[in-house]
Amino acid sequence: MQWQDQAILLGVKRLGESSVVAEMMTLAHGRHLGVVRSGRSRAMQPVLQPGNSVEVTWRARLDEHLGEFRVEPLQLRAAQLMETATALHGIQAMAALLRLLPERDPHPHLFEALEVILGHLHEPSEAGELFVRFELALLNDLGFGLDLGECAATGTRDDLVYVSPKTGRAVCRAAGAPYAGRLLALPDFLTPEHRRAADGQGLADAFRLTAYFLHRHVYEPRGVQPNIARDGFVQAVMKAMTAPPPVGV
Repeated sequence: MQWQDQAILLGVKRLGESSVVAEMMTLAHGRHLGVVRSGRSRAMQPVLQPGNSVEVTWRARLDEHLGEFRVEPLQLRAAQLMETATALHGIQAMAALLRLLPERDPHPHLFEALEVILGHLHEPSEAGELFVRFELALLNDLGFGLDLGECAATGTRDDLVYVSPKTGRAVCRAAGAPYAGRLLALPDFLTPEHRRAADGQGLADAFRLTAYFLHRHVYEPRGVQPNIARDGFVQAVMKAMTAPPPVGV
């Protein structure tokens, strides 16, 4: 068995004295593991860092075997990802989210989304909005997608400001007003009439929204705790969004 694919490295684990087991998010083959011989060598260590884009060739005698990767670098961005808190926590948080998916299950749109986000992790507002959309896409792929396109009660696509915690469907202001205390806030940048970039309050509401449904549908049923890297990412984004502008700006 053999195939080639584009991949983004999510993490590595030591194997013996010189090799590693590399975890990749690939374009066509999903999240995939494989042994990299001499992966701890001086030449390979800079390549096998989370966030780097590589081309991989995977080989195994049988498809169900762990197999081996041959790795060629495409874009080595790991050093840059260590420069800011949003980037450092962001790549770890997205890797943890991707581990919620079945191994070897293709999700090309998530691969492409990951690649886009990696290019914006130093821009807190953009990184935050892209990350929320990544979580929503992941929830959808896990079978728990939210319906934020129209009001569950009236069918209108206007003035959507709430989300039902029971159904994951949007609710407009008029229909939701009597139950506002029991509904989740829907930030306007996630609505069909969205025209503006996310602001600090909108991002805070969006992070709470996706966290609620991830806990309800994924973490609690599986009996697992969310990765703390998400908390670090959210804190870094919110701190940057609320920081005063530099003097003279």
